[in-house]
Amino acid sequence: MEIPSRKGVKKAIKKGELILNSKVVEGGTWLNEKDVITFLDLELTPPKPYHLKLEILFEDEDLAVINKPAGISVSGNQYKTIQNALGYNIEKSKQIDALNWALPVHRLDNQTSGLLLIAKTKLARKNLGLAFENKTIEKNYQALVIGNTPKKGQIDLPIEGKKAVSNFVKLKSVESLKNKHLSLLQLKPQTGRTHQLRIHCASLGCPILGDKLYGKQGLILKHKGLFLSAVSITFAHPRTKKSISIAIPTPYKFLKRMENEALRFKKFHSKKD
Repeated sequence: MEIPSRKGVKKAIKKGELILNSKVVEGGTWLNEKDVITFLDLELTPPKPYHLKLEILFEDEDLAVINKPAGISVSGNQYKTIQNALGYNIEKSKQIDALNWALPVHRLDNQTSGLLLIAKTKLARKNLGLAFENKTIEKNYQALVIGNTPKKGQIDLPIEGKKAVSNFVKLKSVESLKNKHLSLLQLKPQTGRTHQLRIHCASLGCPILGDKLYGKQGLILKHKGLFLSAVSITFAHPRTKKSISIAIPTPYKFLKRMENEALRFKKFHSKKD
């Protein structure tokens, strides 16, 4: 068994999967020359099949890229997860190092839609995990935010004491009766902190539309979900090293919301004239 990254090692220690000399220990323990480290695979039970049809944008014997729908967690204790749906959608690899079942390589928030990398082999899980840790995988997001942002900029704001940097470019802005403006942003995180893009957009005074956690009171759009999507990803194939770029268009609900807001604004002001 190979653990793909330092973060993976920390998680394995925390979950009790790494045993030192037949004992569970905490991280930071010094090792001696004759110490024996044992890995306990606690994920022996295969995921319970969840029959959800997923959009598969790329698949070969090592990996797949899917378009994750909003409102579904990548993994967790609940039944309705992407992890449980993979067996219904992804073919098992024929490679000699095939995983028993496909595994997500990274995470997207429950309410975030878009591109998600899936490992089908041990090599893919290891190399893609290292690529994320070494920040050699390029991800771009789009978000519909409340307000009229600058044309472009960089947000350098620590999150929980850790460095966090995001770049943004405004793609389009429309006038809105309720929100004054809505802006469609292209977002590129330089770091990978929890809720980074949501926190950074809110720090501009322009929270992501539908963000119940970081949004402004009275301006939180209800029952429409979060308007944040991972729209492109570029990475080196874990076996061939060939560069792969996958992209999806701006989600339809983003464009429809902007169109509706602009029409309402225009209709209201035409009545006043």
